[in-house]
Amino acid sequence: MKNNLLPSLKLTALFILLFMGIYTALILGIAQFAPNHGKGFVVLADGKKHYENIAQNFSDDKYFSSRPSAVNYNAAGSGGSNKGPSNPDYLATVQARIDTFMMHNPEVRKSDIPSDLVTASGSGEDPNISIQGAFVQIPRIAKIRNIPVGQLEALVQQNTEEPLLGLFGTKKVNVLQLNLALNTLK
Repeated sequence: MKNNLLPSLKLTALFILLFMGIYTALILGIAQFAPNHGKGFVVLADGKKHYENIAQNFSDDKYFSSRPSAVNYNAAGSGGSNKGPSNPDYLATVQARIDTFMMHNPEVRKSDIPSDLVTASGSGEDPNISIQGAFVQIPRIAKIRNIPVGQLEALVQQNTEEPLLGLFGTKKVNVLQLNLALNTLK
């Protein structure tokens, strides 16, 4: 027993030092070279501080809606629902989101709703939606704000982010940036 206990305690102490100390310091050091020193992308608008890289709830129909959040847009902790696609509770949640979307966007067919508008991301804090997710909301916003559809389509195109290095990921739209740009339109 002594032959196993001492090496186990040494290994435990080594891993605590490695993963709690050295790894944490390394990541903190790397973050210092990131924009805003790893503290997020802060945007000041209308006297309020927003974080561009964290999802926010836009529930007013005059704005583009964000992707649903499994953590209720709480940046203090991220997480998904961890429910599989056959889970009855998960299916009921998605159906409720579809029904809500259809109520606010009656001109959209159910089959045209992109999945990112009714399913939460793995972290629950994804600030982006797909281009399709933005385009499907344009008729509602055009009607409420009395802005031509073509002008809103151009706005979405202007706020579209390309994949990393043109290869990794898909085109996406940051909802906060899009809604801030939307507020500048007359």
